[in-house]
Formats: sequence, structure tokens, C-alpha cells
Amino acid sequence: MAIPQLDTSLMSAVERFGAIEMPKLEWTPAVARETEAYYERVKSVVPPVEWPAFAPYVRAIKQLKRERNAVILAHNYMTPEIFHCVGDFMGDSLQLAKEASRVDADIIVQCGVHFMAETSKLLNPDKTVLIPDRKAGCSLAESITAADVRALRETYPGVPIVTYVNTSAAVKAECDICCTSSNAVKVVESLGAPRVLFIPDEFLAQYVATQTDIEILVWKGHCEVHERFTGDELRAYRESEPNIQIIAHPECPPDVLEEADFTGSTSGMIKWVKDNRPPKVLMVTECSMSDNVAVETPGVEFVRPCNLCPHMKRITLPKILDSLVYLKDEVTVDQSVAARARRSVERMINLDN
Repeated sequence: MAIPQLDTSLMSAVERFGAIEMPKLEWTPAVARETEAYYERVKSVVPPVEWPAFAPYVRAIKQLKRERNAVILAHNYMTPEIFHCVGDFMGDSLQLAKEASRVDADIIVQCGVHFMAETSKLLNPDKTVLIPDRKAGCSLAESITAADVRALRETYPGVPIVTYVNTSAAVKAECDICCTSSNAVKVVESLGAPRVLFIPDEFLAQYVATQTDIEILVWKGHCEVHERFTGDELRAYRESEPNIQIIAHPECPPDVLEEADFTGSTSGMIKWVKDNRPPKVLMVTECSMSDNVAVETPGVEFVRPCNLCPHMKRITLPKILDSLVYLKDEVTVDQSVAARARRSVERMINLDN
């Protein structure tokens, strides 16, 4: 008679890894010494008056990561004290997806938004994936449902569907392949089809259409951060700062991209700044990314229009610490969709390797 196997997916993370005490959070000379190197890294963008509030959390999080065998995946839109001081792997959606697929840890803490944590879980079904705030969502991910994709299949039979990674696992499960802004054109052209459905970001789809001869059918979803920028706004910056260089993310409206000196993905924008080292640059994207790139490019002055993502900003050092102490909030993906969603993500990663 076979011995029944325990289904660990039904156990809480605390049951699997055990409880732990909350570390003391005090600004002491010892904490100052232990975190001095981290502040040195971010001092150009974090005022000294703020560091005594951040440092005890940085120290405690690093300690708990070791005890829990945990890693932190930090998106470029995280604030600098998270991105540069506690993140183990940092980058855009594509880079974090790749790191998630090969990470060696028991616990993954996703410092980003919920769809990113789902992606990490898809690629690590046997690992515990935590997100410090379950309410960290995404306007793009919420703009389309799995039922919408099935309706598109019926309306456009035989047309392959590419989904931006900014979608739920349920949506990914209904699509043929995922993409990010850095590989969208490559993914679309890999399908060998005369026309492709591209969901859910309308502006990214329109940008991709300008880079390929393939017909792109679009869905009218938008990023609530990038859609707020306007061409008039950028022209006003140019009038006040004639020598400024403007670089924009392709999730921005077309009139914004027309005013930009360079259009590229998150990683593409970072590379452009590092390669060109302009004296003054405006990055038309989420504001914290300018802070994080500024840390790595001394001598470049960043003009910040400062549109913040309210979802990304739900992730804070105190919430990351709570996540590691109490092992919350754990992210799971329904088994009925996980395999199909994983296939879409892995197709993207395998294409990009």
C-alpha cells in the first residue's frame, strides 16, 4: 500500500519554515557601522536625515534573509533603500523573470507587483514566493481578463496572442507567449505570423508596430504611470532646459515618444544613460528608476517629472521585514492554470537566452 505524500502546498509558510522573532529596530552605533557601506552607495539620493530610519530595517532584513535562506528580487521601480540596499537580484521584468527561473533559495521575496510574484511562482512551483503587500497590483494587469482573451481567440481564430508580462497568470495561460518591453519585437517576429494580437498595453503595441512589418492588433490597456506623460509636457522641459536629453519608455503615448531622443525598455534606458553619460537627462518613466540609475551614473544630472507608481510604492522596508518574519503574503497560482501560464513564460525566456 502506497504511503500518502504530504501536500506541502496546503501548509502555511510558517508551518514549513517555523516562526521567528521580530529583530530589534534601533539606530545604534553598531547599526551605523554595519550599514555604513550601504549608505555610502545611496547617499547621493537618500538624505542623511532619513538613513537612521532605514538602516535598522536594512540590517534586520539582511540578517533574516540568511536565516530564512531567502532572496529578494527588486524591480527598478523600487525606492533606492530597497533596490540598492536589500535587493539580491535587481532589474526589469525580463531580468527578474530570468533570475527567478534559476534562483537557489527556499524563499523568494518579490519586491515589485503581484503579477511579478505570480511569474516567480510559475517558474519556482516548489519554492515559497512572498510579496510584502498583496495589494500591490497593476493597472495593465487589471485591464484584461482570461475571459477577454478567450473572446479574442473566437474573434480572431488562428491569430497568435502575445501578452506583455504585466498580466495575471490566468491571462498568460490563455496566450501563446509572453514578452517584455525589451524583447517585444523579437517575440512578435518569432511567431512567423502575418498578424499578431498584442495585449494589453495599447501604446507598447503601437510602438512595436512601428518596428516591424507584422500587423499588430491592439488591446486598449494602459499603464497609469506612463499614460500621464504628454508631448506638451516634454516640449515645456525642452524650452526650459535646451540641452536636456529625453528618453522614454514605450508604454508612453505616441506624442511623448515623438518628442523623445531615445525610446527603449527599462533596461534599454539604463544602458543608454550608462553608455552616453549625458550631462542632463529626463527619464520618462517611474520616478524611482531615476534615483536608482543616478546611483550608478555619478556626474549625470537627472530632471525628474516624478510620476510614481502607487502600487510599487506599497512595498516598503517595514513590509519586507514583516514578510520575512511572518512569511506573508504567500503567492500561489491555481494548478488549473499554472502549467499553461508557465509554458508562455518559459517560451519567452528560452527565446531570449
